[in-house]
Amino acid sequence: MTSTAPRIAINQLADGQTVAQAFRVADKQIRVNRQGGKYLFLRLADRTGKIVGMMWNVDERVADSFDRADYIHTEGRTQVHNGALQVIVTQLERMDPSEVDPADFEQFDAEQSQRLMARLTEQLGSIEDPQLSRLAQCYLNDGDLMNQLASAAAAVVHHHAFPGGLLRHTVDLMELADFVGKRYESIDRDLLLLGAFLHDLGKMHELSSDGELSYTDRGQMVGHIVIGIQMLGDKIQQIDTPETPFPVDLRYQLEHLIVSHHGEFEYGSPRLPSTMEAVALHHIDNLDAKISSFASVIEQDVSADPHWTNYNPSIGRKLWKK
Repeated sequence: MTSTAPRIAINQLADGQTVAQAFRVADKQIRVNRQGGKYLFLRLADRTGKIVGMMWNVDERVADSFDRADYIHTEGRTQVHNGALQVIVTQLERMDPSEVDPADFEQFDAEQSQRLMARLTEQLGSIEDPQLSRLAQCYLNDGDLMNQLASAAAAVVHHHAFPGGLLRHTVDLMELADFVGKRYESIDRDLLLLGAFLHDLGKMHELSSDGELSYTDRGQMVGHIVIGIQMLGDKIQQIDTPETPFPVDLRYQLEHLIVSHHGEFEYGSPRLPSTMEAVALHHIDNLDAKISSFASVIEQDVSADPHWTNYNPSIGRKLWKK
């Protein structure tokens, strides 16, 4: 099924707008309301973002007619709910990929990724400590790893949740680490910079960006922190020789940076930050994630108020957007 009307990007949709066009299915769930009726919860996507879709009193045969990552022609109307725009779906039908323009749905920016990778390489090349520099070069020499990093996402829903998002988050964090490391004499700039590079690398295996973003089986069972420690161990093993052993104390400090970067036990951190570099990494990581997440709230806001967003329940406030 194709539509003759021009497609409206998700970030251009407005309240009360009739919708009859293609979306990619990022997520679908059959849920039950308080009265026992079934409805379909959808997360619809295109290259500009995602929007929730709700189909009431759904027939399970309709829900079974398509899968995540499929394209569906969706008919319905937009409305604001809890400060966020959503689509109330009245009809939908699975589409053949040949019926859509891939450019409407491709989120990966190859040119930006190339620029970011060049900056990442430059930053890792600036590490002066010979042991840390040797380890950084071992990562850079792994072509498969670097290619995967170029297109990996940093999350499924929250900050940097798009192909290439992990690289963007990593480079931005390394820029902050470079500044903070040079500002405070008590912080080892090289150690903090490499920690910023390493802290989320496990997400390359925790998340899958094949089609729509989702968790891998390994990601569900192990998680990116443990995977990142395993990746670090593999790289150290490659450069640790009797002639040039990798210092054990440096390994412990790098491992600590990875396992403590979430900052609090309640946020999934196996250890609390206990070194100056770990304290700094946690806070700049949180800063970058929050700025990215809040910027998305402002960009996706549908409030008619030119100064303030709608109240957002997930962050418990309105945001100034002028």
